[in-house]
Amino acid sequence: MCSPVVPGAVPRPVAPLGGPVQDSTDSPTQGGVRWRRFAAMLVPTTVVAGAIVVGMANGAIAASFAVSGQTFKVSASKLEGDGFKQYGGMVEEKDGTTHPVAVSEISSAKLHDLCQSVKIPNMPIVLTINAGGGGKPATASGLLIDMDSLQGDATFSNIKIGRDATDLNGKATPKSFGQSADSVVINDLKQVARSTSAGTFTLNGLNLKVNVGAEAKECF
Repeated sequence: MCSPVVPGAVPRPVAPLGGPVQDSTDSPTQGGVRWRRFAAMLVPTTVVAGAIVVGMANGAIAASFAVSGQTFKVSASKLEGDGFKQYGGMVEEKDGTTHPVAVSEISSAKLHDLCQSVKIPNMPIVLTINAGGGGKPATASGLLIDMDSLQGDATFSNIKIGRDATDLNGKATPKSFGQSADSVVINDLKQVARSTSAGTFTLNGLNLKVNVGAEAKECF
């Protein structure tokens, strides 16, 4: 879940992660449920969008900063996080255009083989940021990710699904869907995000590059 980035920011209805879910009561649940299937089973898109609009109208959800209106891609061979929370929300551009997002909060995270890419619209130019390779993962604290989509194989510890989002973030819409876990591990993470913020972000082995033409390839 950046400029330096990874996996975004602020309160919001749902988009859970998926994969082998493990309940930290030491009784693993072998669901093997993939992210997209999991999300589809939990919350219909129309319900999510409707709840977000109501939340915005009531002033319950407020973005911390205006987003660019452009998405970026983030990938990592593995994300290890403690203190995971997820709920739905909105981000807003300067012109007032809004976008529904899934918000993920992670208290502390390690990202192995991190890649972030941003493609310049209508041009063969891609900005990439790489870090966290060679056994020295990138680290982040107070990580907030506003995302459009997420793929990967995820394992949660002591997961609680269906919580009131306001118990996870006081600015979220009352009675909207939320979920939390003591920890999460996501292998082969692929994420499309609109914003990321963190209290601290350490990018070990940072390599920023502007790629043009045939070299202008995104993280995935």
